[in-house]
Amino acid sequence: MRYSISDGPGIRTTVFLKGCPLHCLWCHNPESQSAGLEVIFRRDRCLGCGECLKACPRGAVTPEGYDRETCLLCGRCLEACSSGAREGSGREMSTGQVMAEIEKDILFYDQSGGGVTFSGGEPLAQPGFLLSLLKACRRQEISTAVDTSGYGPWECLDRVVPEVDLFLYDLKIMDEKRHREATGVSNSDILKNLESLSRVHGNILVRFPVIPGFTDDPGNIFALGKFLQQVQVQGIELLPYHKIGIEKYPRLGMSCPVEGLESPGEDVMQRVRETLEGFHLKIIRGGNSHARKG
Repeated sequence: MRYSISDGPGIRTTVFLKGCPLHCLWCHNPESQSAGLEVIFRRDRCLGCGECLKACPRGAVTPEGYDRETCLLCGRCLEACSSGAREGSGREMSTGQVMAEIEKDILFYDQSGGGVTFSGGEPLAQPGFLLSLLKACRRQEISTAVDTSGYGPWECLDRVVPEVDLFLYDLKIMDEKRHREATGVSNSDILKNLESLSRVHGNILVRFPVIPGFTDDPGNIFALGKFLQQVQVQGIELLPYHKIGIEKYPRLGMSCPVEGLESPGEDVMQRVRETLEGFHLKIIRGGNSHARKG
């Protein structure tokens, strides 16, 4: 995504790496959860020609979309679709191919103090590829940021530390049981990794998605503030939940786990801000939550 202004300072290019070990119920990028190709069906673009049905070797394609259980993700329906109703999300690229896209905007990075942000999915799920990209950016003197959930072995995070200028570190729910219920994984390693990271890196911005009914309760906010008092971070960015991602689920043949969930009101955002300010934390009001991604 070019000309991003919400994934770090200045004008940035955000590179999304597919695959995420978390499956947050409020995720607005469901196409990023799987590491492989995803088929997106946009019903409003469909001409009803039936060419995609003929091309599918498994009969997984239907006029309404496709059967995720049967689909081989071979891409033949995508090739047969002339209207763009069926599109692929995700493609394999080399470090050189990604860098060729990144380098197109070097002038904007230089003029604005921007750079590249590696996001996802979860970039640490592809640690070798991420490290290769970071080193390539360093050789070109391009500033780098990594937007991460912090989930995974410390060794993966530790390897990339010297090549990263800014970490955008997501924290969601402090209670381990509730975190597991909402995201599918424990938060134990996430919290430990942030503690370790704060001891070896001096530029960490915590991102906190404000999700009504999941992360916005007073107990969670208080626990978050108390924890962040113990680590060295530059501040915390509040990301209010938005509903942009809901329309993506039916296009992927999935049902949205939180359909009907509304964005937090200004009263909720103000309460969250005031509670965290009570812990002497620098608070930044962000725009859209990239939600894991949450």
